[in-house]
Amino acid sequence: MRAEATPRLLAPVTPGRFRVLANDARVVLMDEPFGALDAMRRERLQDEPLELWARTGLTVVFVTQAIKEAIFLGDRVVVMSPGPGRIVQDVRVALPQPRDVSSPEFNALRRELSALLHSNHARVTI
Repeated sequence: MRAEATPRLLAPVTPGRFRVLANDARVVLMDEPFGALDAMRRERLQDEPLELWARTGLTVVFVTQAIKEAIFLGDRVVVMSPGPGRIVQDVRVALPQPRDVSSPEFNALRRELSALLHSNHARVTI
């Protein structure tokens, strides 16, 4: 595979910021960057991808199995089936930013996605 054809990736989470490995990236893949973090640090760092997007306008594809995180960060949540991975549903998140995780609308969407995710043993991609 040619170097220019490979996705531009982010390095693992560093305290307080992300590092983009390649200049002029248009799409950034973040594959469970918060997976190994404790709950407190995870919540603090969830604003980082939003700030990155606001500052750069990059398209960020954020892979997570955490439904709350997917809704908090994403404009779309794509629910995928387990291997072979197929798109089960593509859901638009029509909630204003910043998102209020305690709002009835947020939690209604969380229940809907949870039911969908667990019925398909799927993985969520933003």
